[in-house]
Amino acid sequence: MSTESRNPRSFGLDKMTAKEIVRLMNEEEFSVLNALQKVEDDLAQAAERVAQAFQEGGRAIYVGAGTSGRVATMDAAEMPPTFGIEPHRFVALIAGGGDAAAKSVEDAEDDEHQAIVDLNNLDVNRKDVVIGIAASGRTPYVLSAVRHANQKGIWTCGIANNLDTPLTQSADLGIVLRSGPEVLTGSTRLKAGTAQKLALNRISTAAMVLSGKVVENLMVDVKAKNVKLKERCVRILRDLTTCTIDEAWEVLERHAWNVRDALDEVRSAAPASRAFEV
Repeated sequence: MSTESRNPRSFGLDKMTAKEIVRLMNEEEFSVLNALQKVEDDLAQAAERVAQAFQEGGRAIYVGAGTSGRVATMDAAEMPPTFGIEPHRFVALIAGGGDAAAKSVEDAEDDEHQAIVDLNNLDVNRKDVVIGIAASGRTPYVLSAVRHANQKGIWTCGIANNLDTPLTQSADLGIVLRSGPEVLTGSTRLKAGTAQKLALNRISTAAMVLSGKVVENLMVDVKAKNVKLKERCVRILRDLTTCTIDEAWEVLERHAWNVRDALDEVRSAAPASRAFEV
């Protein structure tokens, strides 16, 4: 496996200065974007399937272990505040359960049966999509979940960082992020993990854009839970209308900081030439 092989550029890692280590890692990260560019069509296909599932009332269910599980958990957790969706619409299953999101539970990744239990506990159905993520492409927990989803007729995607793996071969869509050997041999929290995070960024963001959760390039369904986010809502309303800061703040307060409702009021009150259509 390329993710477990030694990187010849870092053979002398233990003799390098801090600056040399940082520079080498920066140089090696270029392979991540190169890997993503090579699978743009696959990432777009995955985004389209997630968008379709979302629009039909289904869920995107990520499955991972270790770093991959924590990357998946991070992406799923960011979806409700960013796009104003219900927390259950993007779900991350991580080997070892919720505790594994904060600390390592290495042996849990071998538990094939628990993956089936975890999926069944979610009452997965054919409206959902299941996306398995594993750098090796052969993590038992992840592979078991994808195969179980396949048996239920659920569309699946497998994301790995190695070629010709059971995960990418078992899924309906296999995506290989060829990030190559790590600077620190086998430490897939580095390039492999970065590639996975960027891949999920693209899939989930594109899916939400396709699902109408964005106007122009603005997060009009953002949940304003703090001052920073309220200020963002004000900027969004000002960008899309001719409102002043005070006017935007007032109308947003009147609509409990729901940007879409505020936009509807401003649009209905102003001539078409003065407010953007939503």
